[in-house]
Amino acid sequence: MPKLGMEKIRREALIGAALQAIHAKGSLDVTVGQIAARAGVSSALAHHYFGGKEDLILAAMRHQLVQLGQALRQAQVNARGPRARISAIINANFDETQFSAETVSCWLNFYVKAQGSAPAARLLRIYVRRLRSNLVVSLRPLAGARAGAIAESIGAMIDGVYLRQGLSGQAPDRIAAIRMVENFVEMSLRGAQ
Repeated sequence: MPKLGMEKIRREALIGAALQAIHAKGSLDVTVGQIAARAGVSSALAHHYFGGKEDLILAAMRHQLVQLGQALRQAQVNARGPRARISAIINANFDETQFSAETVSCWLNFYVKAQGSAPAARLLRIYVRRLRSNLVVSLRPLAGARAGAIAESIGAMIDGVYLRQGLSGQAPDRIAAIRMVENFVEMSLRGAQ
């Protein structure tokens, strides 16, 4: 296998192992050595690819954002009209790649990380802005001037569902999560007319 292909595989394995380790520990209190062991590589190799734990955690955050973007693009393929696009955005946020116990745990830890890390805070700001922007574009034909406020509320609701899920200790129920946010959207849109 070419060197670049093997490097990509190892980097992806380390990112996956970081997500697993964060979930298993329930915090970011994991070492590069623990992550490397999960990935089946040496600690030195992990440091070679990422430099340190901070960079590895940021790579894991970026990975989650990329997966969310892919889920959003896939969900919007068949979305026709503004209301269908809103549902696609909601579905993407609760896609299997995003709303698993492991991923929910990691997102909660990423939010905590963002309080003390400027690069992590920047990544979360990107996520929040993209979510809001996508929602506003689809809400504007349905809610007019209230589109921004409704988008903010939907974003807060999605984050709140993640928070409650992370603290519940129960298996994620993406169908119930989607239904809850969809019901909120319907109530908000009725109030906007």
